[in-house]
Amino acid sequence: MAAQAAVAAQAAAAQAAQAEAAESWYLALLGFAEHFRTSSPPKIRLCVHCLQAVFPFKPPQRIEARTHLQLGSVLYHHTKNSEQARSHLEKAWLISQQIPQFEDVKFEAASLLSELYCQENSVDAAKPLLRKAIQISQQTPYWHCRLLFQLAQLHTLEKDLVSACDLLGVGAEYARVVGSEYTRALFLLSKGMLLLMERKLQEVHPLLTLCGQIVENWQGNPIQKESLRVFFLVLQVTHYLDAGQVKSVKPCLKQLQQCIQTISTLHDDEILPSNPADLFHWLPKEHMCVLVYLVTVMHSMQAGYLEKAQKYTDKALMQLEKLKMLDCSPILSSFQVILLEHIIMCRLVTGHKATALQEISQVCQLCQQSPRLFSNHAAQLHTLLGLYCVSVNCMDNAEAQFTTALRLTNHQELWAFIVTNLASVYIREGNRHQELYSLLERINPDHSFPVSSHCLRAAAFYVRGLFSFFQGRYNEAKRFLRETLKMSNAEDLNRLTACSLVLLGHIFYVLGNHRESNNMVVPAMQLASKIPDMSVQLWSSALLRDLNKACGNAMDAHEAAQMHQNFSQQLLQDHIEACSLPEHNLITWTDGPPPVQFQAQNGPNTSLASLRGTWCVPDFHPDSS
Repeated sequence: MAAQAAVAAQAAAAQAAQAEAAESWYLALLGFAEHFRTSSPPKIRLCVHCLQAVFPFKPPQRIEARTHLQLGSVLYHHTKNSEQARSHLEKAWLISQQIPQFEDVKFEAASLLSELYCQENSVDAAKPLLRKAIQISQQTPYWHCRLLFQLAQLHTLEKDLVSACDLLGVGAEYARVVGSEYTRALFLLSKGMLLLMERKLQEVHPLLTLCGQIVENWQGNPIQKESLRVFFLVLQVTHYLDAGQVKSVKPCLKQLQQCIQTISTLHDDEILPSNPADLFHWLPKEHMCVLVYLVTVMHSMQAGYLEKAQKYTDKALMQLEKLKMLDCSPILSSFQVILLEHIIMCRLVTGHKATALQEISQVCQLCQQSPRLFSNHAAQLHTLLGLYCVSVNCMDNAEAQFTTALRLTNHQELWAFIVTNLASVYIREGNRHQELYSLLERINPDHSFPVSSHCLRAAAFYVRGLFSFFQGRYNEAKRFLRETLKMSNAEDLNRLTACSLVLLGHIFYVLGNHRESNNMVVPAMQLASKIPDMSVQLWSSALLRDLNKACGNAMDAHEAAQMHQNFSQQLLQDHIEACSLPEHNLITWTDGPPPVQFQAQNGPNTSLASLRGTWCVPDFHPDSS
């Protein structure tokens, strides 16, 4: 017995020595690999060699699976060798399923492999992989929640919002069962975001009410709590802005801005949550800051505070440039494109068409780098080109751009915005009555308007008034414009108010009611100067010149004429500069991805008559994103 015990002890000692030796060579190779990966610059080829050197030692399954995962991760994140990355990740996933108590490697392999499948457009391979991983991860709260989020995101990218909402609902219930109110709120807020995208407002309201209660009652990490509050308030603000309720949103927007200031003063807590299901962050603080700038710009654009929109756009773009030096997250490019879309509309209103055109070109370049970004923003891009074409009086090109945008969008608010602007193009052309009547019927603000947006419905009344004015039906035009004024005053839609006032002033001038005309045009001019809206200023100054001349006020008429001349010159110079840019050729692009290069123009190729004329009808630019 003693001899047998001695032999067993020797065998155990030998195994221990062998295991220790195995551990030492493995740790040495792992240390070298990590050293090369974190070198500056990284030496990825040497890192890969060190990891590959593990396999000839015929390591235990745990080391083999983990090394396949590490190789797959390095190749996926640092090289273009997706075939080898896929092979290693598939082996890691396969081997790790056979090893008990090996959840981190198993589920990280599944998560990374599904990402890679999606990158290769093999979504049909990613879905069953994630479903299986979700099925077997129910005893591992962190990974179960993370994989549910990942599959929901995949369905969202495919525009299958119903399946995504179902998964987020499952996640919310699971988080409740495992005692994570924080992650339950994240699931519910994400679901609320998708319901807003689907316009399922009856489901959104009770869900947001529940989220508000959860957020207020949850006591935990201050940064996590404030980030939940930011998420909640961003949804509320965007909901109001989608509805065109610029005045009603102000209290929520103010709370959001205060909330982001609070977050910026908090220090990151290094203590990990006790519940593994709480190990999530919605967005980094820096990304949240840019997002709050973005919704502030959206609000300022709709309200007609264009200098404020410019100020916050500059801040946001500066922050984005710093972030993109260190972070290649796709969401940053999305933020940048949406900011540019809004500032482009501001430029067109303030009479900076050349700058707007160069920024449209910048959006094209960003979209060239990401097919998904282009797919999501192609309709907005053609809409912006349509607005630019209107501003330089290229009406045929404007029609082509708006028609292309209509073909590319299924977003109801954007559709209504495009149709409203296309109708204004047909009104200006004066010979497109059949098409115009068809469009006006589809955006009739008196009967079943297609969207709930207060702002767009007010704009539809304005376009009706504009059409009646050109038809000489002045009483009908006044009715429509008074509706616009009532709606725009209710929600502080300053640009619509200015446009309606100046058109009403024009109608009263034509009817010979100079006093009433003056009562409309003077506040229109004041409001247009505050925005500032160059087209309405041009139009108002021309009316003031003619009104004062008719009333015998020579000095006031001369002053107004001088203002009109100044505005005309500024617009004319900007017009010539814009039409001379090589990017002006973008107005002919209506199919496929954005062109890479532009041929230089010899000079303006469009009539400048609209800028020299007495009356200039402004186009309306509500929020399009």
